[in-house]
Amino acid sequence: MTQSTEQSGAARDWFGHPAGLSVLFLTETWTQFSFFGMRALLVYYMTKQLMIAQTQSSLIYGYYAAAVYFTPIVGGVLADRVLGRKNAVILGAMLMACGHFMMAFESLFFFALAAIAIGNGFFLPSLSSQINHLYREGDPRLASAYNIYYVGINLGAFVAPLVCGWLGEHYAWHWGFTAAGVGMLFALVIYLAGLRYLPAETQTAAQPKISSAAADPARSQRFALLLGIMAVIVIFRGAYEQVGNTMALWTDSGVDRHLTPGGWEIPMTWFIALNPLLIFLLTPPLVIYWTRLAKKGREPSSITKMAIGAAIVGVSYLMLAGAAAWSGAEHMRASWIWLSLYFLVMTIGELFILPVGLGFFGRSAPDGYGATAIAIWFFAGFAGNLFAGTLGTAWSSLSPAVFFAVVGLVAWVAGLLLLPFRKSAARAEGDLVRAPNERLLRDTAVL
Repeated sequence: MTQSTEQSGAARDWFGHPAGLSVLFLTETWTQFSFFGMRALLVYYMTKQLMIAQTQSSLIYGYYAAAVYFTPIVGGVLADRVLGRKNAVILGAMLMACGHFMMAFESLFFFALAAIAIGNGFFLPSLSSQINHLYREGDPRLASAYNIYYVGINLGAFVAPLVCGWLGEHYAWHWGFTAAGVGMLFALVIYLAGLRYLPAETQTAAQPKISSAAADPARSQRFALLLGIMAVIVIFRGAYEQVGNTMALWTDSGVDRHLTPGGWEIPMTWFIALNPLLIFLLTPPLVIYWTRLAKKGREPSSITKMAIGAAIVGVSYLMLAGAAAWSGAEHMRASWIWLSLYFLVMTIGELFILPVGLGFFGRSAPDGYGATAIAIWFFAGFAGNLFAGTLGTAWSSLSPAVFFAVVGLVAWVAGLLLLPFRKSAARAEGDLVRAPNERLLRDTAVL
């Protein structure tokens, strides 16, 4: 970690933190508003406006979501070695803004998706990586800085479907995409205006030389462990990533969204906002609970938590399978309450597996291979979204009840496959400082 760029003076502090943190916070908030606002509309836009068949729409959504996880691997390397963090953020923001505005033109649809995915690749790793450099070595404020940054992410993700989704549903899809583009422009303007508060670029440090000891079996075993867990996470994401894909379709066709019988109808895109809202509300009590268990020496291991999380996500889909089966038998739509309960249970499971898994990969990386370990985690998101898109093509050929049951079983399979890794994962963590409770908020910020 480098020393803050002369930000220690009180005049440069905002709300007890370097002013640069506020710049990054607001930039990330508007970026997530833009990104999730567009995503809330994507499946509906394809199936209702572009008249793309459901199976193709699910595949396109899966390919796009996969690209969003793949491009940061390449973009991060280019930012470190060629462009520099600031230039990468500016380039990424410009590409994403262009992509969102291009979504307003049907003929540019695929070019727009490509621009957003590529821009995200430059933007995502380059913005968050600047947080560390705002603080001096050992500054106790750094831990809470990630918590603050995390709030910005979920604030933008929560508001996005409420604004962009409502505009798209009630006026025109293009207005929703335009709002997302305006949000990205706000992010770019805030970042440019706050450049003087951000850390100066430093020359990339030379890569540490890897001694012959680094090639020992222990390092190979560590990578084998991470690759094995990554393969299981790919399976899990096949279930988890249905949230913005087939779940959006069922919200439209299978859910009674009237708040009261014959009353006001809840916009279908608003339900997607429940996930970031619940992450924000549920994380603190979950952290407190794990902290208490840790003090008693009863805190579950990382892999055990992840297996529990996969099982809970599976329960959320099996619960929907029951609701869909009952509503189908009664020839009526399922109540919106079932959909809300699904998001509650699913989000609890998500907090057990995704941020915990990212933290495990970061802590368990062999010396000198931290970035590689995180790249492996992002690759799981890439391959998992491809699997999710393929799995989503079964939506048209299966009843909702059967489809949700299959998805729930996929999540359960992932949970069972994680269990054999518990002993080897515990050995890998070894004498590392185990503080997932303190880092849960930080780890979630880069999901």
